[in-house]
Amino acid sequence: MANEEVLLTRGGLEKLEKELFFLKSVKRKEIAARIKEAITFGDITDNSEYEDAKNEQAFVEGRIITLEKILRRARILEKGDSNNNFVSVGSTVKLKDLDTNREYTYTIVGSAEADPVENKISNESPVGRAILGLKSGEEVEVKVPAGSFKYKILEIS
Repeated sequence: MANEEVLLTRGGLEKLEKELFFLKSVKRKEIAARIKEAITFGDITDNSEYEDAKNEQAFVEGRIITLEKILRRARILEKGDSNNNFVSVGSTVKLKDLDTNREYTYTIVGSAEADPVENKISNESPVGRAILGLKSGEEVEVKVPAGSFKYKILEIS
């Protein structure tokens, strides 16, 4: 992932930019205030408040670096980039599990934007990778650590 471009939708880009702005403008100040307050408690060698604040600071600074790298390498997927004839990044796909007859709807996104709770799966996930380039009506078997699943692509939008 050294210099690979990161695929993002316009909404995904905005979400990451908002998170970066919040971390830099609000969270950094909150943590600095916590550290300053913890120092007033005296010796910092056995000060759990100080230790917690420093750990949170390290996490936030790491996340800021990660977000900045993602945003530097971002390529925005425009509406015209996807073709409803076949599955591509940016497509919303309705799948039918051929074993259970349950239907699932997923939006295929870049890995930085994946969010299973919102039914956004990465193009690098087992399902995402297996259905890329396929057309509506096609069937695919997806191998995952828990076994394998057979899906039929019902609709691409």
